Amino acid sequence: MLKAVLLLQDGAATDAVHTLSQCCRSLLTAQNEEDTRSLAASIEAFVVSCPIDRFSYWHPLLHAMSPAPIAWLCPAQVQASASSSWRVAPDGILFGSMTAAEMKLALSLASEMFRQRQRWDSERDQLLQRIEERKWIEQAKAVLRENKGITEAQAYDLLRKQAMNERRRIGELAMSIVKVYQLING
Repeated sequence: MLKAVLLLQDGAATDAVHTLSQCCRSLLTAQNEEDTRSLAASIEAFVVSCPIDRFSYWHPLLHAMSPAPIAWLCPAQVQASASSSWRVAPDGILFGSMTAAEMKLALSLASEMFRQRQRWDSERDQLLQRIEERKWIEQAKAVLRENKGITEAQAYDLLRKQAMNERRRIGELAMSIVKVYQLING
C-alpha cells in the first residue's frame, strides 16, 4: 500500500475520491499547480483527474516536481477521438468504477511501470554517453594517427595507456585531445 498519493483534480471533481483513499495511507488533494508543488515532495504517486488533453500539460510538470509514478484517472465520459490526443503516456490508468482492490492493483502496476521506465531512461542515458565517448575516441585516434604517424591500433593503445596513467576515463582524455587540437589548428 502506498503511503501518500496526491490526487490532482483539474476540472470536474471525481467521485472516486473515497475509493482512492482506501488505496493509500494518506490521500492529498490539489487543484492547481501551486498546491501541487507544495505537496509533491511528500508523495509516492500522482493521480491526475482531468480531460485527456490536459494530461499532456500536467505530465511534464509533475515529472519535474517529483520522481513518482503518474496515473490518469479517466473521466466517466471519454470522447471517441481522445486516443489521438495522447502526447505522453501515463504509468497507469484508473477508472472511477474500479473497486479499491482494483485501484490498488492498478497503482501497484503503475509504480512498476514507473520503475521500469526509470531503468530504461538510465540505460538509454548510459548508452548515449558511451556513443558520445566513442565519437571523441575516434576523433582522438585520427588526431594521433595524423600527428604521430601511427596506426589506429597504436593510437588506441596510446589513448588507453595515457588514460590509465592519468587515472581518467578514455573518453574524457580523448575529448581533451580533440579540443586542444581544434584550438591549436582551428
